[in-house]
Amino acid sequence: MDFSQAIEYLYNRLPVFHNIGARAYKPGLSTTRAICEHLGNPQNRYKTIHIAGTNGKGSTSHMLAAVLQKAGYKTGLYTSPHLKSFTERIRVNGVPAEETYIAEFVSSHRSFIESVSPSFFEITVAMAFDYFARENVDVAVIEVGLGGRLDSTNIITPELSVITNISFDHVKQLGDTLPKIAAEKAGIIKERVPVVISENHGPEVDEVFISRSQSVNAPVVFAAAEWQVRDHWIENGKMGVSITDADQNEVFTGLELELTGFYQCKNILGVLSALKILKNSGWLLSEKAIYEGLSATSSITGLKGRWQVLNARPFMVCDTAHNPSGLANTIAQFMSIPAAKRTFILGFVGDKDVTAILKLLPSDASYYFCQPGNMRALPAELLAKQAKEAGITGIVERDVNKAMTLAMASASAEEAIYVGGSTFVVADIENL
Repeated sequence: MDFSQAIEYLYNRLPVFHNIGARAYKPGLSTTRAICEHLGNPQNRYKTIHIAGTNGKGSTSHMLAAVLQKAGYKTGLYTSPHLKSFTERIRVNGVPAEETYIAEFVSSHRSFIESVSPSFFEITVAMAFDYFARENVDVAVIEVGLGGRLDSTNIITPELSVITNISFDHVKQLGDTLPKIAAEKAGIIKERVPVVISENHGPEVDEVFISRSQSVNAPVVFAAAEWQVRDHWIENGKMGVSITDADQNEVFTGLELELTGFYQCKNILGVLSALKILKNSGWLLSEKAIYEGLSATSSITGLKGRWQVLNARPFMVCDTAHNPSGLANTIAQFMSIPAAKRTFILGFVGDKDVTAILKLLPSDASYYFCQPGNMRALPAELLAKQAKEAGITGIVERDVNKAMTLAMASASAEEAIYVGGSTFVVADIENL
């Protein structure tokens, strides 16, 4: 097989979550363990850092990887889903996996793949572990796919675990209350492995993490008790943040983040607590590496779609936020931008709680309703109907790029346009 044939095989042969949703979800670790044993357990040949959470785990993974790379560590990074190319999921020092490796892996292990019938995600996790071992990485940052306890990535024993955020998403798989969802995320907490909780979510949720940590003798740190963002601002295309410690001493002055979504003010606390634990464990993480890694995260790791500005005048931004909690943050930031008029270009997959999301939207903005180009897409016409029932009307244009063209053509330089609703809508943007 060549690369295109290998990718076609993976998509056609294996159940893919972003195409068919919950039917592709295979809870449990036995298949991933079997694949990794077949590969010689590559995940045990380097250090790992494990990142879970409803929102923020991708940004946190990329920020940590950028700092580690700047500190001189050869760094693997596994994230999902990809936006443009499958190779984005597996990176070493910011460089996507080689297409020849993907082709060779699938060709070499095709018979075994068919004998164990893994999901698409299970085989890509094992592929990432194998690639990192072949590349002799010093450390790999591993992002959970869904949940934590039964996620395929959870066969690793990391140096550190991070849980970023708990909110409602994938409730059919993870539970319909925050404590239930937290319990699934807490499943990544391992025996004597430190864990950082980036955000506080109230006593009921915090107790889930405390209880799990105590049961396995894992030190737990709540980042919001260690640090506070005293101030933040946007300047020269980056977000400046002023960080104080628990005693209100300013410890990071003028720290710049290349990721400029205001929600990064929550993620950065977990990142700093994680770096503090690593540094105290003997990792060589200079202040210079921290500042440089955080100020150039996207440039270093290739991250796209997190509050990514696509045009200056009119202002156009896209974001991969795709659940009520995440969209509440991005919509609030978008509404804070001075603009003569606001336009939303939105599309969703069919299993999202669109009703809750529509309640977040202003009725006096303009709207284009589109749909992502995958099998799970919520038809734009149905989205427009649901929006109308919520008091919101707009234009139906299925293709996000055509909707963007229409919005740009009718907008003045003083207007603002938001594109998103689904990771897969952002993935469809041609000039991303």
